[in-house]
Amino acid sequence: MHIAPAPQLQLPNDQDASGRSFGAEETAALDAVLASGTLTSTKGAYVRFLERDVARLFGVRYAYACASGSAAVHTAIAALDLEPGDEVVTTPITDMGALTPILYQAAIPVFADVDPKTYNVTAASIERVLSERTKAIVVTHLFGNPAEMAEILALADARGIPVIEDAAQAFGATYCGKPAGTLGRIGCFSLQQGKHITCGEGGIVVTNDEALARRMYLFINKAWGYGDPNPDHYFLALNYRLSELQGAVAYAQLQKLDDHVAIRRERARQLTDALSGIEGIEPPVHSDRVEHSYWKYAIRVDPQIYPGGPHAFAKALKDANVSSVPRYIQKPAFMCEVFQARRTFGTSSFPFTLARPAALDYRMESFPGTAEALAHVLVLPINERYTYEHIVYVASAIADAAQRLRSET
Repeated sequence: MHIAPAPQLQLPNDQDASGRSFGAEETAALDAVLASGTLTSTKGAYVRFLERDVARLFGVRYAYACASGSAAVHTAIAALDLEPGDEVVTTPITDMGALTPILYQAAIPVFADVDPKTYNVTAASIERVLSERTKAIVVTHLFGNPAEMAEILALADARGIPVIEDAAQAFGATYCGKPAGTLGRIGCFSLQQGKHITCGEGGIVVTNDEALARRMYLFINKAWGYGDPNPDHYFLALNYRLSELQGAVAYAQLQKLDDHVAIRRERARQLTDALSGIEGIEPPVHSDRVEHSYWKYAIRVDPQIYPGGPHAFAKALKDANVSSVPRYIQKPAFMCEVFQARRTFGTSSFPFTLARPAALDYRMESFPGTAEALAHVLVLPINERYTYEHIVYVASAIADAAQRLRSET
C-alpha cells in the first residue's frame, strides 16, 4: 500500500540553526577569544589550536588555516610556484572557486572528463589530457566520495606530477583507510557554511612536505616571514588569514566532526535502503576502497523512465517540501563566460594567451561523461541534524514523486 508523505515536514537546513550543531562549545570558545581581546591569528591561540588538532586528526605534519576553501586551493596552487602557461589538470564539475586560483597563478586549467556515476575524474580521463606542460593535477572528491586515488597517484608519480586533493566536500571520507586530503602532496578543505563543519567561511591546507608547508604558510601571510631572523615579503602573496573568531568556532566544530560524519553515513545508509527497488533511481555509487562522508546525497534519475529527468523530479519533490538540485551545476565550468569568453585581466585574456590550442578544448562533445553525469544527477541535502523520521519522509516523497511521474507517461 502506498503511503503519501506527511504534509510539509520541515527538514533541517544547513543554512540556519535547524541543520547546524552550534552550542555551548562554540560559545565558550568565542567568549574566550573576546575576553582575550586578540582577534588576529598572528597573536591569538585558537587558529593555532585548530591547526594543531587538524594535523593530529589527519595524521599529517603540517596544517594551516586560511580564509576560505577557494583560498585553500589558491594556497596549494601557489605553493607549487608554477611558471606562467603551465597546465593544471582539474575537473569540470566543481565550484568556480577551485578554478580561478589556477588562472590567478597564470596557469591554464585543463579539464579531464568524469566518471558519469561517481562524478569524479579518473586516471584514464586525466591521462588523456596530460602534456609536457602539465605541472599539477587537482582531484576533487565530489559530494564526499573520494576518487580512485591509487590509479591517479600511480599515473602522477610515474610522470613526476604533484597531486592536490580538493577535499572541500570530503571531511571525514577515507580511501583505503586513509583520510581524503592526505594521499596527495597537498590537501584542501573548506569550512564554508554548508560543509561538514563550519565557521561560515574558512579553509585548511595540509601536507607532509616541509618545503610546500613553508610556502603555504608564507602565502597565507603575504609571504612575510614571521619569526624569521630577518623577515621580508619574500614573494607575491596575499593575506588569506583566518580570524581568531572563526578559528574558535572551527576549533569547537572540529571536535564534533567524527559524530557529524557518523550521523551522515547512517542516514545515507537508511536512505539507500529505503530507495532500493524504486526503478530508475540509483543511490550514490562508490568503490569498496572508499568510505563516503556524504556532504550531499546524490542520486541518479533515469530520464528514460521519468521524462524530464532530474528537473521533473526536483519539481515533484518541491511539492513535498523536499529541496533538491538537478544537475548540481547548471553547466560544466568550462562553459562559463570566464572560460568561453576568456574574461580575466582587462581585455588581455591572460593567461589563456599562453595556452596550447588543445588545452582550450571547451566543447561539450569532448566530455561525454560530464554530460551524462549532469543529465542524470539530482542532489539531495543531508546534514547532522537529520533523524530517521526525516529520512523516512524524504524516501516517501521520492517514492511518491516516482509514482506520479510514471503515471503521467
